[in-house]
Amino acid sequence: MQPFEFVVVGRPISHQSNNKALLRQWQETVRTAAVTAWPEEQPPTTQPCLLVVVYFFGRLPAYLDNDNLLKPIQDALNGLVYEDDRQVTDTAIRRTSIEVQFRFRSGRHSALLMQTIRSETEFVYVRVEDAPSHEELL
Repeated sequence: MQPFEFVVVGRPISHQSNNKALLRQWQETVRTAAVTAWPEEQPPTTQPCLLVVVYFFGRLPAYLDNDNLLKPIQDALNGLVYEDDRQVTDTAIRRTSIEVQFRFRSGRHSALLMQTIRSETEFVYVRVEDAPSHEELL
C-alpha cells in the first residue's frame, strides 16, 4: 500500500468523552476527510498497517491520553483504509504545539503536512502505511 495521509482541521475528541454525539460527529469528520483523500474505488488494504497520528494544537491543547486520541480515528478508518482495525499492528502518536519552529528536511515530509503546519490552524495529521517487518525485534 502506498502511504495514505490526510488532515482533519480542528480539535480532536477523546474516546472517553461523555458527549457521545460529539464523539460520533468527530468520527464522521475524520471519516469524511479520509474519504475525500482515499483513491476512488480502491479497496481497503488487507495487510498489517502502521497508523501515525499527530495532533498539532494551539495555545491550549485538548488534554487527552494518546490511546483516547487514537481510538476514534482508528475506528473511523475501518472498512475504508483497512478492512478491520485489528490490522493496525503499529502506531505512532504525538501531540505537539503548532507554535514550535519546525525544520523540514528535503524529501522527508509530505507537502500536505508542511502546508497545513504553515496555516497555523489546530489540526490532526493522519498517515497509514504498511507496517514494518515484524521479523525484526524493536
